[in-house]
Amino acid sequence: MKKYLMAILSILSFSNATILQDAINNAQEGAILKLSDGIYEGNIIIDKPLTILGVGKNVLISAKGEGTVITINSSFVTLKNLKIQNSGDRHDKLDAAIVIKKATQCEISNVEITNSLFGIDLQQVSNTLISNNYIQSKNLELGLRGDGIRLWYSNDNIIKNNHLYKSRDMVVWYSHGNTIEDNKGEYGRYSLHFMYAGKNIVKNNHYKFNSVGIFFMYSKDTIASNNIVQSSLGNTGMGIGLKEVSGFTLKNNTLLYNARGMYIDRSPFDKDNRNTISNNNILYNTEAMHFHSICEDNDINNNQIIGNIEDVVNNTRGGKIYNNNWNNNYWDNYEGFDKNLDNIGDNSHKIYKYADKLWLNYPEVKYFYGSPIISMLNFLAKLAPFTQPLFLVEDKQPIMFSGE
Repeated sequence: MKKYLMAILSILSFSNATILQDAINNAQEGAILKLSDGIYEGNIIIDKPLTILGVGKNVLISAKGEGTVITINSSFVTLKNLKIQNSGDRHDKLDAAIVIKKATQCEISNVEITNSLFGIDLQQVSNTLISNNYIQSKNLELGLRGDGIRLWYSNDNIIKNNHLYKSRDMVVWYSHGNTIEDNKGEYGRYSLHFMYAGKNIVKNNHYKFNSVGIFFMYSKDTIASNNIVQSSLGNTGMGIGLKEVSGFTLKNNTLLYNARGMYIDRSPFDKDNRNTISNNNILYNTEAMHFHSICEDNDINNNQIIGNIEDVVNNTRGGKIYNNNWNNNYWDNYEGFDKNLDNIGDNSHKIYKYADKLWLNYPEVKYFYGSPIISMLNFLAKLAPFTQPLFLVEDKQPIMFSGE
């Protein structure tokens, strides 16, 4: 049985702040260091299993604007109930509030991070819990901020109930088997960005006022469900993006008030490993679904597609997006009937691209969408198109009534 060290530290100024590092150095493995209110000097290094627990409401660890505030080089380390501030600002050194390296079974919970370039950086970390933290980067231009949470070659972690505010991205790169749930992200660039990652679970997150909600690249076999992405900023603001991914399941997500609700680029990359896009609410976006490059063999079923300016956009010549399986979606502009009252349209729902739709070639015209003149042009384009319209997709069994 290991003997636990209980320490109460009270520090009022930086004159004796190095006592925290001294206490860490002198602690036995498994020690619990309890910190009362005060200011503690940063650039702390933890190289053994222990717990640092704030017992006051204002336990502050600050690096005074240089380097990383806390570096963890050991497994079985826990940080709880702390305020961490003032990392350095060097991207080449990944200056951060907390860095964990080559460790397992750590926990970072109830930590408030402010004025730190990167927030929490996991490098080759597994089976670790990151929960209930508030993370804000330095007051810099968006592209110059650091990532709020960063997973690099880190597997089987739980990232839960964190709030990222005005950081840059949350990234999951070369990392597998992670669960990312109940997080919030606001005023960042990529709320959540995956690259070369597989078998992750992304659920119940809420992202708003970012440039991009969730973007998956070069990844496979991931489930994203019950997420809300709203009000992505800019002309290309995006809800959920897929680029060269296979074996994905996107279900029960809500994409609301974005320039592009869903963006699909060369997916599935492995045509024998289909993506399933089902039961999502794609509402009031400029474009509900935007396809780029070859995008075939997706199953796109039972989605609610309501209030979007364009339901389907294909910007690739020869892209045969009708080769996806479109079935049982609700389209608010479906113009058919349901004579036998089985809630399925008697005729299929076909979508065409008309060459004389001005807003497809001139995005600024979308400002006038819904005006009498644009409505008239839209009507004439369907009644007497100047050129043969381009067939995009067909839903053979459109749903008649929305489940909303």
